[in-house]
Amino acid sequence: MQEERNWAGNFKFSAAELFEPEHEEQLQEWVAGREQVRGLGTRHSFNRIADTHGSLVSLKKMNRVLELDRANGTVTVEGGIRYGELAGLLHENGFALHNLASLPHITIAGACATGTHGSGDRNGNLATVVRSMEIVTANGEKVQFVRGEQPEADGAIVGLGALGVVSKLTLDIMPSFDIRQHLYENLSLARLERGFDDVYSSAYSVSLFTDWSSDRFNQVWLKKLAGAEEDAAGAEDEFYGATKAAVKLHPVPGISAEPCSEQLGERGPWHERLPHFRMEFTPSAGEELQSEYFVPREHAYAALEAIHKLREHIAPLLYISEVRTMAADQLWMSPSYGRDSVGIHFTWKPLGEAVERVLPLIEAALEPYEARPHWGKLFTMAPERVKSLYEKRLAFISLAVKCDPQGKFRNAFLERYVW
Repeated sequence: MQEERNWAGNFKFSAAELFEPEHEEQLQEWVAGREQVRGLGTRHSFNRIADTHGSLVSLKKMNRVLELDRANGTVTVEGGIRYGELAGLLHENGFALHNLASLPHITIAGACATGTHGSGDRNGNLATVVRSMEIVTANGEKVQFVRGEQPEADGAIVGLGALGVVSKLTLDIMPSFDIRQHLYENLSLARLERGFDDVYSSAYSVSLFTDWSSDRFNQVWLKKLAGAEEDAAGAEDEFYGATKAAVKLHPVPGISAEPCSEQLGERGPWHERLPHFRMEFTPSAGEELQSEYFVPREHAYAALEAIHKLREHIAPLLYISEVRTMAADQLWMSPSYGRDSVGIHFTWKPLGEAVERVLPLIEAALEPYEARPHWGKLFTMAPERVKSLYEKRLAFISLAVKCDPQGKFRNAFLERYVW
């Protein structure tokens, strides 16, 4: 196998082979004949959650839309499809997903497997729209999990790749909608002490960006549902002391806004506004590292204050940090399980050793607030601490063992942080 690296290029996979099946029968036969297997999405993980010394399988060639069920409000897709590939087709048919990640470039199955999120006070993470999923298990057989019919489905959906290879998903869809995106600059951190709920309830999705070089957020991104009332009102010149942006902006200071989704209040369809970046461009800052921690919403301001006190250590290593909210869910291994959450995201410069040194400082500062790390991003938290944050962990392990009694899909990452 040629050298395979992750998205950021900060590590190379250890696998002896990579297989790219074109249909489900190939996948079943191949999985059954291997000793160790991990599924590989778009490689947008920054740690070794997807790594194995055995065999990798990518479903990039299994990216078809199988059924659009208008009557039941669902769409069924293969496990290799990316959000950007599905979203346009849904919109053309008058439908939408409730939310999208910042990047339309990632696979739906990979995002769901790690509990990756969109944004918005009332929006659950991306996996919360999974109605059912089909998994190819260790012996090559197909197993289906259906929410509402099997309690274990809530354990399987954010599955961390531990149950098998996700070959098919059925997602809840809704009528298509339009969004207007308004940007503001220089919001004071102090405004959030008593105004956090006001700021984050002001739009369908709200993101605050800061480089932690001061006590202000560089940018506020408001993604508002477009409608008659909003269209008539337009955008205010000021937002809690922040001023309306006069030009389009990239979240990272000094980078061209060309790759970003349309701003300045121009109305457009959901799939062209909810992501921060456009499908046809390289997203974000290019070469980068990422970390993210999720804290209960009630601790949001205290957690941000704790991060702010570390700004001298953080700012020199950072491209940008994003803060956004997501609604609680009931998916066992989701970072938002059982609690409305705030995600504090760090996009780091490719300075691996320096980042590894600052992460323990961040994690110590956030420990009083029960911060859960993103499963697919960099963290240094002690394994026992990670395990203690998931009350359904033992139930999840039982489910994984039931699907994979020999541990074919287990790897060193899961052994360390889950088992």
